[in-house]
Amino acid sequence: MFLGYTIVAALLAFALSVSAFLTFTRNPQITGNMTKLGVPESWLPWLATAKAAGAIGLLAGLAVPLLGAAAAIGVTLHFAGAVITHLLAKDYELAPALVLTLLSVAALVLRIASA
Repeated sequence: MFLGYTIVAALLAFALSVSAFLTFTRNPQITGNMTKLGVPESWLPWLATAKAAGAIGLLAGLAVPLLGAAAAIGVTLHFAGAVITHLLAKDYELAPALVLTLLSVAALVLRIASA
């Protein structure tokens, strides 16, 4: 199970890192999507920080199981919120957020199972 967590956590941490970087640098595709969903621009640094913290926590979870589980919970809640935001905005292009939510749940399950 630990190998599974390692793989899922690494993939998820990579995706979170890329997303955090693109959000911090105000990539037009990211900011356009956020604007379309009604997310205020003032929230972007906070959302990017949450993504970066999630990536760090997932990787730190390789050594500290409780931290990895906490990070996986936080990332799951973050992306579940993204899915809900898409649905409330009647934007059904939510596949990336849904996939990341499911990967986050997988990371949580694998981290708990391997502890």
